[in-house]
Amino acid sequence: MIYYKQHIKTGQEIMMSKVLLHTLATIVMAAFLVANAQASTEGIAAAPEQVSPLLPGLSVPNITLKDQHGNNVELQKRFAEKTTVLIIYRGGWCPYCSKQLANIQEIEQQLANLNAQIIAVSPDSPEKLAQSKISSPNYLLLSDDSLTLAKALGLAYFLDDKTAAIYRNKRGVNFVDAQGKVNVALPVPAVFVIDKSSVVYFQYANPNYKVRLTEELLLAGVKSIENQ
Repeated sequence: MIYYKQHIKTGQEIMMSKVLLHTLATIVMAAFLVANAQASTEGIAAAPEQVSPLLPGLSVPNITLKDQHGNNVELQKRFAEKTTVLIIYRGGWCPYCSKQLANIQEIEQQLANLNAQIIAVSPDSPEKLAQSKISSPNYLLLSDDSLTLAKALGLAYFLDDKTAAIYRNKRGVNFVDAQGKVNVALPVPAVFVIDKSSVVYFQYANPNYKVRLTEELLLAGVKSIENQ
């Protein structure tokens, strides 16, 4: 009888241990999901006016993005080749961005003569980039569909609910899951001139996406770095 009672007690303990383990596993999983949700929104400002663009003198982190063919491109390796004009734009759907890319394409040869390459990055997927008419060995389009670079450069922000509703229905932009709420995030358009050491030499970012850097100022920025 004594052995039987001890056996029953052991069985109860096993059941309690299983419940405890299950509870702990649930807590750990919940913490993991919360951490992931926080990580996915970390570095994204609440509004375009609140972004903090990377300043001249600071280095661009080494981030790997994909080109229009789905191939990996390590940014620092590309930066090491020559002076880089890094353009951050909202996407091929944005008419202001398309005009900016076309205007810079017109001065592509002048930039090449200054030993400068063009890298344009947006949240567009590689498949979307493949539809672009821009095709040049000195003008590279890259996908930042997870906003990794935009966040690293301090350019990512959430759209307000009203604007997000319009973009969600008409534009095909990216969504970020922020703890159960789906938000629309974009980068503030920006232009960086980066030297071969991945250091920002010149930077222009404007929360007003309708106002872009002129080609004349961009050329002046590239010329100044080449004269150092």
